[in-house]
Amino acid sequence: MQSPVRTAIVVAVAAALVAVFLRNVPLHDVASAIVHARVSWLGVSLVTAMLSLVLRAMRWQYLLEPLGHASFANAFRATCVGFAASSILPARAGEVIRPYFLSRHETMTATGAFATIILERVLDLLTVLVLLASSVFFFDRGIGAARPTALAAMKWTGATALGGSIAALAVMFVLAGDPGRIGRWMQRLERAVPSTLAGLIGRVAEKFSLGLGVVRRPGRLLVALAWSFPLWLSIAAGIWSVAQAFGIAMPFTGSFVLVSLLVIGVAVPTPGAIGGFHAMFRFGATEFFGANNSAAVAAAIVAHLMSQGPSLVLGLVFAAQAGLNLSGMRRLAEEANP
Repeated sequence: MQSPVRTAIVVAVAAALVAVFLRNVPLHDVASAIVHARVSWLGVSLVTAMLSLVLRAMRWQYLLEPLGHASFANAFRATCVGFAASSILPARAGEVIRPYFLSRHETMTATGAFATIILERVLDLLTVLVLLASSVFFFDRGIGAARPTALAAMKWTGATALGGSIAALAVMFVLAGDPGRIGRWMQRLERAVPSTLAGLIGRVAEKFSLGLGVVRRPGRLLVALAWSFPLWLSIAAGIWSVAQAFGIAMPFTGSFVLVSLLVIGVAVPTPGAIGGFHAMFRFGATEFFGANNSAAVAAAIVAHLMSQGPSLVLGLVFAAQAGLNLSGMRRLAEEANP
């Protein structure tokens, strides 16, 4: 797809999501809620945002070990630059830029580093699904009181998520010991399905295999998964802190539900997840925790700022130090897109 057309589509999607987000909300009330937010809780959210960046860099450093040693400083800088790029460029360009930025400062290939990004996303998804399932089944106090039917639907989703997470982890555990097994499966698949479909599945499987190939021992996969829980608990703590700042009656474990919804929102490839993040935060806060629209919208705006702000500021500083400006980021994303 040509870049101007793609940009127009992304802008249209973002505008539509923002319109849904702000629908039937008095902006004066939103501004008043932001002004009267409890600053102490916002400070906690800012700290957790920084902590999540540190934990993400530490987990990535661990995943990179089979490829070669990467210092924490370089992993942290590359992480911030990648997230900053995703905040200002569409299609989550930072996922591509991050490994290439790291390869400029470490003796490892960008392709190998990109494989760990794929594995990171799988680990993130598994962790969020486990937290979602634990929330709706074991810690559902205060969740869905306003809409019992919404809670029932979320419990069904949580059960499916938990079962899928266990199955996916088992498959990853087996494949990590022999990543080439995916290629052999694809050869059998090509004989059973049309070539076009087999080619599509094959390309997806190739990237997945590449990511698992970094973790040659299943034990390393479990350690990496263990790293993922404090990371996502810190992210959940940041979301919960913002909810407390705006007086939204949300238990800490209720933030797991909201985080799972935000993961869906940020999957929309708008710069900085604008629109998707906000719409899903408002939906979750109002549907599951009975927040009024003005408080939910105000909290969503501030939560987005708290989650994106630290990585954006630090990433732009680190990129400038490396001589990489906005146009350079865009060019690197286009040229290095694997």
